[in-house]
Amino acid sequence: MYKIAVIPGDGTGPEVVNEGLKVLNAVAAKTGFKYETTTFDFGGERYLRTGEILPPTAVEELKGFDAIYLGAIGHPDVKPGILEKGILLTLRFELDQYINLRPVKLYPGVETPLKDKGPEHIDFVVVRENTEGLYTGGGGFLRKGTPDEVAIQESINTRKGVERCLRYAFEYCQRRNKQKTLTLCGKTNVLTYAFDLWERAFNEIGEADYPDIKRDYAHIDAICMWMIKNPEWFDVIVTDNMFGDIITDLGAMIQGGMGIAAGGNINPDGTSMFEPIGGSAPKYTGQNVINPLAAICAVGMMLDTLGETEAAQMIEKSVMNVCQYKLKSLSAGKMGYSTTEVGDMVAEGL
Repeated sequence: MYKIAVIPGDGTGPEVVNEGLKVLNAVAAKTGFKYETTTFDFGGERYLRTGEILPPTAVEELKGFDAIYLGAIGHPDVKPGILEKGILLTLRFELDQYINLRPVKLYPGVETPLKDKGPEHIDFVVVRENTEGLYTGGGGFLRKGTPDEVAIQESINTRKGVERCLRYAFEYCQRRNKQKTLTLCGKTNVLTYAFDLWERAFNEIGEADYPDIKRDYAHIDAICMWMIKNPEWFDVIVTDNMFGDIITDLGAMIQGGMGIAAGGNINPDGTSMFEPIGGSAPKYTGQNVINPLAAICAVGMMLDTLGETEAAQMIEKSVMNVCQYKLKSLSAGKMGYSTTEVGDMVAEGL
């Protein structure tokens, strides 16, 4: 019996979560696993109503679940950063979800902005360190508000944090068993302290423990160019928090857009959180036109992480069929079907 916490969140989050739960229920009936859900109202509406972002007991309570299923965070009436830091970053850090896992895979029938590229060219995974780097909040102001103001933002990288991220990436590359190539994305020519640590650990760990995995390195700017020109070069990419944040959005665009891109915030020994990587899209709220496929794919990632591989594969196959044979577009309002109809098609296609 899997215990799943559900945070529908803001904007169109509840709409896409409903479709994800519809597919979860259908695939559970097909494959036989059991689960129960508990819904939490964390998000903009709660904050505006109560002034509270997360209750003091939230983190400890969520530790008791096998997984968290998140819709979206972001409310037009709440200043940007308040909910994102107060909910998303707090949960990632406090639950030690030190891996952000982002598959970048183009499905048949989905358009990519890349000329002459198809599904055979775009199929790689980004492993992003998720609890260190520039996102720790290290730094501060000096003489704030004066002409002599100084703003310092520090990137914190620990050997422990870097090594556990690298080991996860090496092991994921082994399990994936495709090109068996792990590419470190960094900036060793400029960020000479942080990425000296990353590069040394990368080579030491790879040489000692993963000799079957080919190691490669590219600067962040080169990665961005090659993701556009030669995405087929990549198998698994591992990188720090900031660079991972950037290249995963680029990856979403080349796989067809935010409507199909799902991500996981992973604690391999604890509670992980799964979500569509797009925002809350408040302008589409309540219109039943938003694409739910990213949220449905997040359910597939959640099940795969929980060990329900067959169920995850069934979801992906059904999503691929819907993309190839049903939808006119992945864009909101242009799919040719409503949000709920797309969810129905995926559930029935299992």
